[in-house]
Amino acid sequence: MPARPTEKVFPPGATDFERLAPALWNPMGNAVAAAADIALGDRVLDVYCGSGASTVPAAQSVGPEGLVDALDPSAELLDLARAKADAMSLTTIRFDTAPVSGWATDTPYDVVLCCYGLAHFSDLAAGTAGLAHQLRPGGRIALSTWDDGAHAGFRQLLQDACSTEAPGPGVPRFEQETANIDRLASAGKLGDWLLGNGFSTAGVDAIPIDVPLDRETAWSVVLGTVFRHLLPADPAAVERVRGQFVDRIGDGFVLDGRSLVAVAETAA
Repeated sequence: MPARPTEKVFPPGATDFERLAPALWNPMGNAVAAAADIALGDRVLDVYCGSGASTVPAAQSVGPEGLVDALDPSAELLDLARAKADAMSLTTIRFDTAPVSGWATDTPYDVVLCCYGLAHFSDLAAGTAGLAHQLRPGGRIALSTWDDGAHAGFRQLLQDACSTEAPGPGVPRFEQETANIDRLASAGKLGDWLLGNGFSTAGVDAIPIDVPLDRETAWSVVLGTVFRHLLPADPAAVERVRGQFVDRIGDGFVLDGRSLVAVAETAA
């Protein structure tokens, strides 16, 4: 298969992540930005923005008088997001790899966006409350996370493929993030969580989303997401896992990406 343009510039992890953009990250980023009801001139904070799936529509919504601060720990993903913004002549975005937990500005935000990012917090309660603290009174957060049962079959096939190899150092990170996902994995859980951690109102919608995968794209899902933390440290072992995993996936596998989109507001 010929290399895509981004593969000539960006490292494999970012390229693997971006392969999911058309089918998953972009439609969900648009859904989250739309749910936020961003107005002209708004100040927006987009945390764990990835390659810009929600950043770009947010910048289009705020117009030339607004501002979008886009944070992600991956400089490679921010380079992808910046390239998209430059191609669309969007000049109101500020990209930064600064830690979300330490981010501070003099002026609070009107809107916070967080697409699948809550799971990354080592302290989920403190992280959620910290996002509420970034908002002005009556400000709102719009976010997405995984619904109960999302990618369960995919995860099981990967764990089966990894089971005969020595675990790598990333397994605790995977377990922490999946525990966070499980804590939020229903409309009731997510709504109650937001109400208990800094927000005064919360509404949640469930969005079914299926992502057809071929063998190459299925392996990109592994390398470009939290699933990479399940892989062993030894490169030869990774290749063995890859062979077993793509054989298990086969042709015509559909990733269950069922998701939740929530909008919550701080007290006015």
